[in-house]
Amino acid sequence: MTSDRVQWKEWPVVVHSVRTAVAAVVSVLTARLFRLPETYWAALTTLVITQSSWGAALAVSWQRFLGTLLGAILGAIMASYFGARLLVFGASVLLLGLLSPIFHADRSAYRFGGITLATVLLIPRTGPAGQIAFHRFAEVSIGIGVALLLAILWPEKEPTA
Repeated sequence: MTSDRVQWKEWPVVVHSVRTAVAAVVSVLTARLFRLPETYWAALTTLVITQSSWGAALAVSWQRFLGTLLGAILGAIMASYFGARLLVFGASVLLLGLLSPIFHADRSAYRFGGITLATVLLIPRTGPAGQIAFHRFAEVSIGIGVALLLAILWPEKEPTA
């Protein structure tokens, strides 16, 4: 007698969707636990980083982490010394691109760094640039950590052709 019952492992899209949703919620809750101001950055990062396996997640995570770190540091320095002007932003994006190879950051790290740089320099804020840059780095780091933890604790089977 054959069972007509559907098993979840037969529906990889359901498993992937559930684990991605769980990871995104855990990211937001973790960022809230640390009382970070813009917890959605943790969720966004988790959504970008979440992969089916540890190896795939680790590769993209390292570049996201490195780019965010470089963008946060450069954004804090430039905003503190030169203010949040459009010309400063343009020069900072250029400088970030020139510095990236020195730190072995690839083009994806440069893109992620540019996003962090833009959020530090272009979004009007009342707090000091260093604090804003630190918050962004912390929120993104939480998202990376949750995505990596997910890849370890709840790995997916790689899709077969």
